Amino acid sequence: MQAGDCFRVFDRSILDYHEENRIDQPLANPYPAGTLEELLYTKNWIDTVQWHLEDLTRVPDAPDSEIARIKRAIDRSNQNRTDTVEAIDDWILNHLNLPGKKPGAFMNSETPAWLLDRMSILALKIFHMKEETVRPDASAEHKERCQQKLEVLLEQKEDLSLCFDELLTDLKTGKRYFKLYRQMKMYNDKNLNPALYARK
Repeated sequence: MQAGDCFRVFDRSILDYHEENRIDQPLANPYPAGTLEELLYTKNWIDTVQWHLEDLTRVPDAPDSEIARIKRAIDRSNQNRTDTVEAIDDWILNHLNLPGKKPGAFMNSETPAWLLDRMSILALKIFHMKEETVRPDASAEHKERCQQKLEVLLEQKEDLSLCFDELLTDLKTGKRYFKLYRQMKMYNDKNLNPALYARK
């Protein structure tokens, strides 16, 4: 799978979400279970829901109780996001038959899945910036500024796509390798977060 294939999965997720555009709508993944596409779609769906949750936290007159509820939902979403990224790296390690590092190979600090994480977010930025370029109630100046930003985002898409494809090629040939470090987030663990275990 190349970057273009990944972006197509991300774009499908974004379009599917915006059919209803509700943060509480159920995820209906169209890809077969156990495939990389299924994981990529799930990953972007999480990002898309979280994007809209973040929007809601910026509403000036939202009650504090509502902001707290949304922030807790974002916290859960962040954990799901991290778990899904790690599942993508697991899939890559288990299915791509990577040869391992060859003599003189370079270690890549960023895993393929964390690069895909950036690509997923970028797909969301592109979608929403495009919306701003055609927003009916926006001024011509606003649309022009957004068009300029969109062009930068599209350039970033090309660059990240090149980086992803080069990374996969180098991993498959043993020119580069990566280590999979679990994120080991502490704030969600009742045994590691002092604010939680102090309440026992």
